[in-house]
Amino acid sequence: MKHSLVAVEPNGHICSDCSVRKFSVCASLDANEVRDFEHLGRHVAFAPCETIFSEEELTSSFYNVLDGVMRLYKLLPDGRRQIVGFALPGDFLGMNISGRHNFSADAIGPVIVCQFPKAAFARFIEEKPHLLRRINELAIRELSQARDHMVLLGRRSAEEKVATFLLCWRERLILLYGPSNTVPLPMSRQDIADFLGLTIETVSRTFTKLERDRIIEIIPGGISFLDLARAEALAAA
Repeated sequence: MKHSLVAVEPNGHICSDCSVRKFSVCASLDANEVRDFEHLGRHVAFAPCETIFSEEELTSSFYNVLDGVMRLYKLLPDGRRQIVGFALPGDFLGMNISGRHNFSADAIGPVIVCQFPKAAFARFIEEKPHLLRRINELAIRELSQARDHMVLLGRRSAEEKVATFLLCWRERLILLYGPSNTVPLPMSRQDIADFLGLTIETVSRTFTKLERDRIIEIIPGGISFLDLARAEALAAA
């Protein structure tokens, strides 16, 4: 089964009907709190390649991803781009200590977010320790992903990096959509290269080698795993 990662037009802001509520920051809220919470946010749609927020911009809003995929990146002093992650539905973005965004976020395809004004959100969570705990859980998960990314950028071969990326991406999609060996890849090969610290040529050659070795099959818009065990062995190397 192929999962769709394409956003749809916003059709009203009712938190109790939100398809990603159980994955998102508001999962800890009860029914009464949800009714209050839905008055804080508004649904905002972004077109492909549109910027949601920019690095070093003052943080005025927080964003809960409802549909679509974002690329999160930093620009290095020499002009190169380092992608630090990809945001999926349920991810909560914008919270930081400095008061400025520490990376930029662009829509890969159509994206819909629930946008919350920073000040109003801060007032809402003041007397809700369960919501603060949920935010802390998401922050810990984000730190864990950042740590895994640092390891991935370390001394590993291109084949190991690409296999690890594909398996980790599959695991994230399983949490949202259920098990499948078909993995949609809405990001470009250049995006993957900028995430893994490789060149686009190396990424393309590695995909071709993995297909030639019958570990994956390249399909329109993604890949299909043919031999998960061999892919996992590569990732664990």
